[in-house]
Amino acid sequence: MNAGVYYRVSTNEQSTGMQEKAIQDYCERENIPIAKEYKDIGESGSKSSRPEFDKLIQDMRNKTFDTIIVYKLDRIGRSLSHLVKLFEEFKKKKIHFISITQAINTTTPEGRMFLHILMVLAEYERELTIVRINSGLARARALGKKLGRPKGSRDKKRRRRSGYHIRWTS
Repeated sequence: MNAGVYYRVSTNEQSTGMQEKAIQDYCERENIPIAKEYKDIGESGSKSSRPEFDKLIQDMRNKTFDTIIVYKLDRIGRSLSHLVKLFEEFKKKKIHFISITQAINTTTPEGRMFLHILMVLAEYERELTIVRINSGLARARALGKKLGRPKGSRDKKRRRRSGYHIRWTS
């Protein structure tokens, strides 16, 4: 067994240090060699395409390793449909999946059931976060707070809105 290890944090201010230490300790303890490590910094788990994640998937397809290890399930994705497709591909390619903090073992029926429950919870958590953010923004607006970036020296004239309309009405 050799592993591809994936680390991800959502913002550039965060660090993958804790994930790296925990996974490296786990691999050392379980005697699992690490074939390659992939690190996405400042990438949302809601996106199905991320630079290092895409490399991980490509290397998996090229049989560079037979196991994928993450710190937590939500590091590889938060969308239920994305996770289901991903795990279907893992199954077809005979790729083992290990989440070191959640004790997920995809080789047993119980482990697969637990995985599916966690995938639903990851999507639920993502949706709750979106609701909380939108509620906070609505509250700030109701209190009269000005949202958005402050006007600067380059903002003497009104901004064009055509790009927004093209993007969001198409």
